[in-house]
Amino acid sequence: MGPIVYLTRKESISACHRLHSPHLTDEANSKIYGKCNNYWGHGHNYSIEVTVRGPVDPKTGMVMNISDLKVYMHKVLMDQLDHKNIDKDVPHFANVVSTTENIAIYVFNELRRIMPDPSLLYEVKINETDKNMVIYRGEQ
Repeated sequence: MGPIVYLTRKESISACHRLHSPHLTDEANSKIYGKCNNYWGHGHNYSIEVTVRGPVDPKTGMVMNISDLKVYMHKVLMDQLDHKNIDKDVPHFANVVSTTENIAIYVFNELRRIMPDPSLLYEVKINETDKNMVIYRGEQ
């Protein structure tokens, strides 16, 4: 096996959500999530980076064709999340709180599901704001 290289592609999406757990009372939700529990929700311009990791193919000189990664990311990010109300438009979040942590896990699992070689998927990094970032690497 040759040198291991990390390849990252970045995309941006806009989506809204409300932090609200069906497992908590309205009072507990308000206390835990504060203004993010606003009944009408709130939006973010998420910046999402997906990193794949693997050996450089001696024939192509690539870990993965970046054009292929772009297609996989489009299927998950643009088709499923962009300009959506995450809680109402993405069935997975009907009973899962749409925290950035859970969104990162969702993106990772959806990418792994559609990639021909999911073992290459290394990391999903989501910047929810300029100051808040979540990283998920598929660890259990």
